[in-house]
Amino acid sequence: MRMYLLSLSAGVLVGVVYSLLNVRSPAPPIVALVGLLGILAGEQMVPVLRHMLAGSPLTLGWFTEHRLPHICGELPTGTIPTGTGAGTGSGPGTGQGTDRSDPPAA
Repeated sequence: MRMYLLSLSAGVLVGVVYSLLNVRSPAPPIVALVGLLGILAGEQMVPVLRHMLAGSPLTLGWFTEHRLPHICGELPTGTIPTGTGAGTGSGPGTGQGTDRSDPPAA
């Protein structure tokens, strides 16, 4: 959580500097951000529909366990997990072992 607060603080500081220099921010307009939110919501519809069509109940517990980590991402801990040191070929950026939010296909 600390990393997110530091990131927000840095963004606010840069915004203040831009304002003092009378420079327009390169940030996207709000309509683009709303579009990105729509993309994120749309991504969640397919797994939810698959779960429901399989006859499984849609519960808050299932959503929290399987979908919420994909929506929010994993919070940084500041430590390297055991067994994922340099050169192991797994983790962020490798395409292996990064999406644990979907249950295995039946």
